[in-house]
Amino acid sequence: MTHKALIGIGSNLGLAAENCEKAISFLNNSESLQVTAHSSLYQSEPVGKKDQPWFVNGAVEVSTSLNPEQLLQHLLNIENQFGRKRKGKWGPRIIDLDILDYDGKIFNSETLTLPHPEMTQRRFVLEPLSEIAGSTIHPLEKKTILDLLKELPQKPLVKKLDAS
Repeated sequence: MTHKALIGIGSNLGLAAENCEKAISFLNNSESLQVTAHSSLYQSEPVGKKDQPWFVNGAVEVSTSLNPEQLLQHLLNIENQFGRKRKGKWGPRIIDLDILDYDGKIFNSETLTLPHPEMTQRRFVLEPLSEIAGSTIHPLEKKTILDLLKELPQKPLVKKLDAS
């Protein structure tokens, strides 16, 4: 049985846009999942900890045979391949892969909460996500991703990265 998951991608260390593109390739080359859609990349102001480089963010939709916990472990393994070091909340990162939604399910465990608990307040998540899943209904808010995006303030700034 296959499942649909939405994954947020972010980076602000090294060549951030290339890191995001490489992460999408890693995802697409996995035996247990396939990228079925991906957004443009966006630049976004840091949230929380301001004294760091701007982030590059995007979102992908995947089809997977993995359950939520297995998918989380798969994403953590990819982050480890990039050399990600977890150094506090909101800090800089070479790559960040977050499960935003999994089949519209509500799920809580010691390691994973679905839908992602902060996604509705993050323009840098909803902006790219709206490109590929704008009509998706948030299982707790009962609103579309596009409607949730419209409710957010314009700051912190998120802007589409120029494709060059």
